Amino acid sequence: QLNMAKKKEPFLKEFREGPLLFKPTYKFDLYSEVYDTSEKKRKPAWTDRILWKVKNIEVPSKDGEFPEEENLISVNLSNYLSHMSYGISDHKPVTGTFKLEMKPLVSDPLVTLHAEGEWSAEHDVLIRYSAVQEFPSSAWDWIGLFQVTFRHVKDYVTYAWVEDDEIASNKDSKQVYMSASEIPKTGGEFLLCYYSNNLQSIVGISEPFQV
Repeated sequence: QLNMAKKKEPFLKEFREGPLLFKPTYKFDLYSEVYDTSEKKRKPAWTDRILWKVKNIEVPSKDGEFPEEENLISVNLSNYLSHMSYGISDHKPVTGTFKLEMKPLVSDPLVTLHAEGEWSAEHDVLIRYSAVQEFPSSAWDWIGLFQVTFRHVKDYVTYAWVEDDEIASNKDSKQVYMSASEIPKTGGEFLLCYYSNNLQSIVGISEPFQV
């Protein structure tokens, strides 16, 4: 039934599914692996399915005239299986495990930054950064101090505004400071991230360093 629908419905044609290497997942007698023994004696069926599709984005072609689709996300199915041990329903649950690879929007960082000197909670610390010429900077950009295990842009320990906390500048780079009172006294391994307000994204990450 699903395969027939995929042939008729345009929006379903874009969806993919892994091979059905498990037994039909419906209909079972409760708390068993026995197919329907009721009066209806329904035929076993693969009613529980996992389909997926990747939505590509259009980017200008090299000559700038015709848009081309670019795959920024690669999706590969690792396994696709049913779980026969569950019996509270007349269906058996199905799971799929996927491997996702995401291509960065830019191959080189828009901002390069690093921690200067020794970092500790005993004195103010310095950050030096430089940006590519076409980088659309903003007064609302900031540099955050993160633990190396951070998972979200809001996981910063502290941050410095790139404009308000700037203390030096030349044609090649700029320097900002962070107050000693904001530096973790317990120390550890950290890194710096430059957040762009215009791009709503982290556009530069330093090498890890010790505090």
